[in-house]
Amino acid sequence: MSIEIQCEETESKGAYFVEVDGERVAEMTYSKAGVDRIIIDHTEVDDSMRGTGLGKKMVEQAVEDARRKGISIVPLCPFARSVFDRNENLRDVL
Repeated sequence: MSIEIQCEETESKGAYFVEVDGERVAEMTYSKAGVDRIIIDHTEVDDSMRGTGLGKKMVEQAVEDARRKGISIVPLCPFARSVFDRNENLRDVL
């Protein structure tokens, strides 16, 4: 099964998400804080997809995008914070 992390964004908020058969099975939401920072506020993965690493993959996608855009991330969400705590190579965007 191929997993594609998608991103949608409005002027003030955004979300990374994964859909399987048209149904959203994982989502990580964020708010924009000015033009150079996002705040990850919630991560949720459907029970059917737990243990697949989807949550971590969404955080990694956010880090990749932040690096490309030259912005920083504030992980308020406890899950996202734990991913940063365990992965030193992601912390350059904090």
